This record gives sequence, C-alpha cells and structure tokens, in this order.
Amino acid sequence: MSRLGMVIDLKRCIGCNACTVACKQENGTPEGIHFARVVTQEVGTYPQTKRTFLPTLCNHCSDAPCASACPTGATYIRLDGIVMVNHELCIGCRACNVACPYMNRHFIEHGLLKHGYSTDGISPMEAIKFADYDEGTNIKCTLCAHRIDQGLEPACVVTCPTDARIFGDWEEENGKLQRLVKEREGWALLPEYDTKPNVYYLDA
Repeated sequence: MSRLGMVIDLKRCIGCNACTVACKQENGTPEGIHFARVVTQEVGTYPQTKRTFLPTLCNHCSDAPCASACPTGATYIRLDGIVMVNHELCIGCRACNVACPYMNRHFIEHGLLKHGYSTDGISPMEAIKFADYDEGTNIKCTLCAHRIDQGLEPACVVTCPTDARIFGDWEEENGKLQRLVKEREGWALLPEYDTKPNVYYLDA
C-alpha cells in the first residue's frame, strides 16, 4: 500500500507562484480559493534583508484531524494516503476547518459559483470546473488525485520551473523522499500537532 506525499526544497523555491497558478488552472477553484499558496516573508535587518518563500498545500496527514472531526464521513483518506472530500456527504458544518491546524480547508460561500473571475459572468472553462463543486460545502487540495489516477504527477509539481516540489511514495523503500529528508534533515510544519503529515520541507 502506498502513502503519497511531497518534499518541498526551499533552497530551490524562487517564489514565482507558478504552482499557485497551475493549481488554480487545473482545479478551477472559485475566486479567492487557492489550494497551493506561497507564503512570502521578509527577514533580516536592513541592509542585510531577504525574502523567504514557503509553498503550502494540504499536508495529507496520515492521522488527519479533519477526517476525525467530520461528523458525516465526508472527509476520508484514500488507500494511497490522499485526503479527500465527498461533496455529496459534506454538510458544510466546517468542523474540518477548525480541526485543520494548517488552514488548508476552504468553504464555498453561497453565491460564489454564480460568477467567475471576469465581469462578464462565468467563462466556459469555469462552467466546467465549477460543476465539480457545491455551494455550502468544503473543498481542499486533492494532490491532483484525478491526475495521479491517470499516472501523472500533481500540476504544481510538473509546473515548478526549479523542481522545488518532489512527489513520491513514502512507503517506497529507500525512495527519493526518504533519502532527501534523511540527507538534508527535512522537517514538517507544526510537529506539535502530531498529524503525521506527508508533506516535508528542506531548508534553504
């Protein structure tokens, strides 16, 4: 059984937001909802300052608090470790939003699917993408499960111009993810929550 996840190399990330755009285009999320965000911060003291970049996404935790908090079973974990949401079971209670320490759950407000990014109404592409969503429910990063099921990698991974995102299987013996984390002392966000995340980072 596999446990899919990702390692993000902060040394390679240049903060171009190509991952954000690729994810937005692939998933066609409504206005204001981004599954792949890049947190930018200025550090240091003038004149020795620099900008740092932290790409974020759902951590697809093996012990996902969002799944435990969901009262209807709408949030579930696939056999390959990907955390998903069944929109037909989601009642929009947002318990998962509160449970997720990484703030990677998104609620579709009523009326949000009635307009697109332009002032001319919904584009043909938005009409197709929005058909996968329901107002009053929660959505999240699926690690591009629809692409993975076709033997492809997530859109954010294939689009990154510096190969900062490395996709793989944590269960693969001596795999690339395990090797990178071991060699470069990889770390996960908010370890105090012990969610067993499947997204790790490598220091710049």
